[in-house]
Amino acid sequence: MLAGREAECATVDQLLANTHEGRSANLVLRGEAGIGKSALLEYAAERADGCRILHAVGAEWEMELPFAGLHQLCVQLLDHRDRLPAPQCEALETAFGLSSGTQPDRFLVGLAVLSLLSEAAEERPLVCLVDDVQWMDRSSAQVLAFVARRLAAESVLILFAERDPGVLPLRPPTATRVMSSQQACWLCQYG
Repeated sequence: MLAGREAECATVDQLLANTHEGRSANLVLRGEAGIGKSALLEYAAERADGCRILHAVGAEWEMELPFAGLHQLCVQLLDHRDRLPAPQCEALETAFGLSSGTQPDRFLVGLAVLSLLSEAAEERPLVCLVDDVQWMDRSSAQVLAFVARRLAAESVLILFAERDPGVLPLRPPTATRVMSSQQACWLCQYG
């Protein structure tokens, strides 16, 4: 347990348990730099027994590169792309530079990533850890928000960590402010 973050750790533990039971969820850890968002993601990785872990970290110097963050998250799953419907597979391959063509439709890329995560989660629960979302390229953030809103019973947990509110194009139905050592961390649950 992280000192001073018992409530956040309990939330993460519950979401991991739900993922093992076949329920998907998304959680945004939001707050200023240095309050422990990355530590909470590490905590989740350590507690995700039996789950496949995927990581992506937004990088300020990659903000202008479409799908850079998404590629980082999904690169380990590309061996599953042959199971996708042809239009989704083509869009994903073009987005990731595996084939040439015009910039793909983000809707098709979103469907492809949703299908890719769902396919991988059939083998074992999947935990996606996305840190520094404030520096994620816009295309990746939009696709991840699209996917987050559509997960239901795929055994996928996506944990986002961001500094600024509103970087992810998600609007939380609930947000809980958790106070700890004079620092606030917002837990925003989706789905």
